[in-house]
Amino acid sequence: MKRVVPHPIFFCLLLLMWMILTRFSLGQLILGSAVSAVACRALSALEPKNVTIRRWRPIPRLIGVFLMDMAWSNLQVARVILGRRQPRSSIVEVPLDTRDRAILAIMSIIITATPGTAWLGWNPRSGILLMHVFDLEEEEMWRDLMKTRYEKTLREIFE
Repeated sequence: MKRVVPHPIFFCLLLLMWMILTRFSLGQLILGSAVSAVACRALSALEPKNVTIRRWRPIPRLIGVFLMDMAWSNLQVARVILGRRQPRSSIVEVPLDTRDRAILAIMSIIITATPGTAWLGWNPRSGILLMHVFDLEEEEMWRDLMKTRYEKTLREIFE
C-alpha cells in the first residue's frame, strides 16, 4: 500500500515555505497542502535508482581538481572582464563514453558551478555533451579536460 504522502518531510517543508511566503489563512493552507501533495507525487515518480560508489580514493582528487579549475576559471573570467576585451564565446561538443545518470548529473553540477562554463545538454543517442564556454581559446583543450579530468575520474568512482 502506498503512503498518502510519499515524502512527509518534503511535504511539511514545502507547506511551511508556502505559508511563510503567503499570508497565513485557511485558504492558503489548503492551497499549499495541495501544491505540496502534487510536488511530492511528482518527486516520487522521479526517484532515481540507488547510486553505489565503487571506489572512494579518487574522490579527494576530484574535489581538488574541481577547486583548482574553479579558481583558474575565476581568474580567467575576471581577466577577460577587467581587461575589457571581447570574449570568444562558443559552444563545445564533447563526446562522452558514459551513460551513467549519476556521472552525468555530477558533471553537470561541476560544469555549471565553474565560472565561464555552462552545461547546455546531453544527447543520449550520440552521447555528446553540449557546453558553453565564455572565453574559448582551444576547443580541443576543453574536450580533453572534460574527458580526462572529470569523466574518467567519475567513471573510476562509480563504474
